[in-house]
Amino acid sequence: MAEGTKDDPWTLTTAPGTSQYTMYRDEEADPRALVCQVGSTTMKYRLNAVEDLHTWLLGQGDWVPLGAADENKPAANGTVEAWGRDPGNPAGGWYGLRKGYRGRFGMYLPPLLEALGLADLTHDKRNNSIRAINPD
Repeated sequence: MAEGTKDDPWTLTTAPGTSQYTMYRDEEADPRALVCQVGSTTMKYRLNAVEDLHTWLLGQGDWVPLGAADENKPAANGTVEAWGRDPGNPAGGWYGLRKGYRGRFGMYLPPLLEALGLADLTHDKRNNSIRAINPD
């Protein structure tokens, strides 16, 4: 598996398997970030999103719909996307860092959790879900 650095990014595929993208950790950014490259588009998310999302999913105890949506569109309640924007999450709102590109949290973070062995992810054409794997 890749190291998740700029020189050795993770190569991931969206849950339905329709798009490939890369992600890597930027430890020097302020705040520390996950850089997500989808074609020519760069999105950035708070690095602590990985641990925070995993912890939240463990607390849900079952499958949670992804609910991916662009920043300017509402996220369905109870989805990973809605949690990634909720003022009650550990980040106090958006995990996305680049204005105009803060959405799609529910599309791009779950495959990373799966690749890291922290979650199971469904791979249907639509309406995918995720559940945490307890590392113990």
